[in-house]
Order: sequence, then C-alpha cells, then structure tokens
Amino acid sequence: MRFLPVNIDAFIVELNSLEQTMALTDVLQGVIADWHINEIIPAARTLLIRYNPIVTNANILAEQIAQLDISASVMQSGEQVTIPVRYNGEDLPQVADYLGITVAEVIARHTDNEYQVAFCGFAPGFAYMVSKTAQLNVPRRSSPRVRIPAGSVALAGEFSSVYPQASPGGWQLIGITDTAVWDIYRDEPALFKPGTRVNFIDVSQSKTTYHLPAHLSAAKKQDDLVEQQDITVLTTGLQTLFQDNGRIGQAALGISESGAMDKNALHSANRVLGNSINEPALEITQGGFSAQINRPMLVAVTGAICEITITTIQGETYTSPMYRPIQLEAGDIIRLGNVKCGVRSYFAVRGGFQVTPILTSCAFDTLAQVGPLPLKSGQMLAIKQAKTLNPVSLSETPMINYPTSDDIVVLDIVLGPRTDWFTQQSIALLTSQLWSVTPASNRIGLRLSGKEPLIREKQQELPSEGTCIGAIQIPANGQPVLFLNDHPLTGGYPVIGAVCNYHLDLAGQIPVNAKIKFNPIGMFKEFEGSDVDHV
Repeated sequence: MRFLPVNIDAFIVELNSLEQTMALTDVLQGVIADWHINEIIPAARTLLIRYNPIVTNANILAEQIAQLDISASVMQSGEQVTIPVRYNGEDLPQVADYLGITVAEVIARHTDNEYQVAFCGFAPGFAYMVSKTAQLNVPRRSSPRVRIPAGSVALAGEFSSVYPQASPGGWQLIGITDTAVWDIYRDEPALFKPGTRVNFIDVSQSKTTYHLPAHLSAAKKQDDLVEQQDITVLTTGLQTLFQDNGRIGQAALGISESGAMDKNALHSANRVLGNSINEPALEITQGGFSAQINRPMLVAVTGAICEITITTIQGETYTSPMYRPIQLEAGDIIRLGNVKCGVRSYFAVRGGFQVTPILTSCAFDTLAQVGPLPLKSGQMLAIKQAKTLNPVSLSETPMINYPTSDDIVVLDIVLGPRTDWFTQQSIALLTSQLWSVTPASNRIGLRLSGKEPLIREKQQELPSEGTCIGAIQIPANGQPVLFLNDHPLTGGYPVIGAVCNYHLDLAGQIPVNAKIKFNPIGMFKEFEGSDVDHV
C-alpha cells in the first residue's frame, strides 16, 4: 500500500489491483464509524479516505489501514440485474479489430459473462463493472466524444458501463439500452450499486421482456406547484439555486457533496435570522435577483457584497445593510444589485424555505442535475411555519475579504497525490506563476490560465481515482482546473495538489479575471504503514 496526501482531511490509499481495492473497501465499511471516517470513494486502484480531522489524523488511519488483512476479503454479491442491449455501437467493429476477434464474439463475451459493480463515479448512476472471464480489455478512445447518448453501453480498460445520461466521454461504444439506470424520482435512483451483479442480453436474440425490480419501477415525480405564495420571484440574475451544506456520504451512488459554495456565508445568513445553520437558502450568482414579498417576513442577505434595495407598496425606496435582519411587509419588492466583490450572495428567510430534500439535501448539483431545480422568473416560494426559533443575531460579519476581478488571491494548498507525475519545473511554476480565472468557470470548477502550462513527467494513462473539492487537476493542455463543489466524484487526469479546506469558501468567491497564487503549506511526501510522516 502507498498512502498519498490529498488534503488536511483526506488521503489516498494506492493498491496493486482492483481486487485489493474492492477488498479494502469491503473491510473499511465495517469500521467507518469507529475510525471516524466520513466517506470512502473507491476507484480502479485507489481509495480516497475522507476523515474527521478533529478526532483523528492521517498518520493514525494509515497505521490502522496498513495492519488490515485484505487477502481473504471477498466483495459481497448484491442484487442481480439484467440489461437488454441492442449491440449496434459505433465502436463495435474497432473493438473487435483491437481484440482480434469478430463482432459476434465481442457480443458473446459481453453477454455470456456476468459482471459485478466495483464502484460508482464520474456521474450519478455511472457504474464501473468488471468481469473476471469476459476478456474485453480495450483502451479508451484517443479523442473523447462531445456527447454520448444516455443508455450507451461501453467498454474502457477492464470495465464495462452504461451511461446514465447524455454526457461527454471517451469509452468505446458497443450498444445501447432503454433501461433507465438512473432516475432521481425513483425510491432508489441508482439501478447499480457496488456489489450489484449484472447480466447483459442481446435483444436481437431474445423475445423476453425485462422489467426493473419492483422497488425501482415506480417513479414519483415531484409536483412543482406551491400552495403557499409567500414570495414571487421576479428576476433570478445569472443563476439562483437552493443550497445547503450538501450531500456528504452519497459516493456509493456516484454523487459528490455539492452544497453552498460559501458555507460560512450560508451559516451567517441563518444565524442572523435564528434558523438552524443548515437551513436551505438561495445562492445568487452575480446579483440581479428580485422578488415581491406577499406577507410580512424577516430576511437576510450575506456573502458577495451587493446593494440591497427595497421598494414598498407605497412607492418608498430605501437600502438595507447586509448581515442584518431585514423586516419586509406585504407588497415590498427587494432587489439585489450587481456584486461589488465576490461572486455569490445568500438570501435566507426566518423559518426557512419550504422545499423538499432530494437524496438528503436541498442543494442543486449543476453537474449531476440533482436537487430542486434552479429558480425561474414567476416562481412562487413558500416559507415553513416554524414553531420554535432562536433569537436573531446582530453581530454577524463576513468571514473572508471578498475579492474583486483586480485582486490576487492567495490560496494555501496541500501538494499531492500526483505531484510526482510532473516535472520539477512544473511544480515550481504551479506555486510561482499567477493563474487567471477564465470565463469558463462555474460551480463545477475554476478553469485557470497561466503563461506557461504545466508539463507532465509521467505520460501513462492514470486510472480513474477519487477527487475532492479543491483538487487541482491538470488536463492534457497543462492549464489547471480547480474543482469546486459540483465536481465529478472521480477523474482520470492527475491531481497535483488541493486547496486547503479553510480556503474553499474563498475559492468559491473568486470572480472571473482575478488572479490566483498557490501557496504550498508543505512538501509533497508519501507516507506508509508504521513508518509514517506527517501529511
């Protein structure tokens, strides 16, 4: 085992094979609570371990993990699922040529051998399936497709999978299925989970109709109508989303944390109003939000600095400060102007919004498309009828200095886990060169541009492995992507470092054209077993 640093609350365990990874995952599931592990993200040859740094540390966990016996562990078999496939994929002839067999033999190998889900990632419901006997190991395409249709059945390396929704991808397409492997409105959205046994059948050779398991078949789409009409949304600006603390612990479904980009600002807004700090609020990007108030209420605005203007039903107009409770009356119109610094502001109401959680959270994940949908003009919002509330707070202040597009923002980083995949010159460039935030940035990540790209020393393909919020991934062009809250759970490009947790709120508030300087808080160094060094 190798232990590689990821962040101040995370590290990667690198193993020799997928079988070892699956075995270690299975063993660790039994000690998650006792060892204060928050989440395990398995991948092809690695496990990303996220833990509670208040009660344990990487050294203690590495010692414990290194002593585990995974030689006899066998992954538990799950439910069996049958997937009918039309084997008409664009890459089927090329796959056959690469393997030196006929197209019919490719189909036979895929249908005659059972697969098992090893782990999930990339997108919600995307399952990495393996078969010990299928012998269909093929490389990814040299040029990924911009769009792969939902339901596409594909191969890459030792894995097979089904694309849950239309998305870019570089896997080899061999067929397509009509089976919905991901449906957010089902009782269990994901058809596949680690351990699920999968059999593919060729529909051209079978007249049998296959149905989903009973507990998955009934879809229950939410009703968009709101009976109460406490707030009428007039304008949403660039983007307005419901956000809370996010979805920790959904890695088995291939879903990342998401949640408010500036959690301190979210918590402040709720404390101002006497709410629970995780009460959902509106995350408003770049201002431009306005709403009509239909009954008396108390609201608060925090986060990115903007002018708050209220126009009463009598036509009077006044401004109100941020980080303070604002009493509004029926007929008032509240407007948030364009932000002066920062990117995202938070609008909360006393008592909280009446919104239905999806997979434990009211956060909208822009990559996974999970959660209450983005707000639109004319939408009605309801406020919960809270029975008990805490006192309001009059002492809240911003936790960070919100940057402007002219600023240079310094972010502390932990080097790893793949720093050693880059030249020494590139590692020096990462921390000495300024990186501009480009307009292609969003909640998934900040796309950065530097004068000189980062050059890899190791050119081999990196098997997909878990990533965390703050990860600095380096794609083929050498220009970093700083992963933010809606990032993919796993990635195939090497991560050179990660922004420290305490600077993630700041990273989520950096505007386009601002410059970033990365500040390493230590040297890259792997650690292992009983001879561990500090991460």
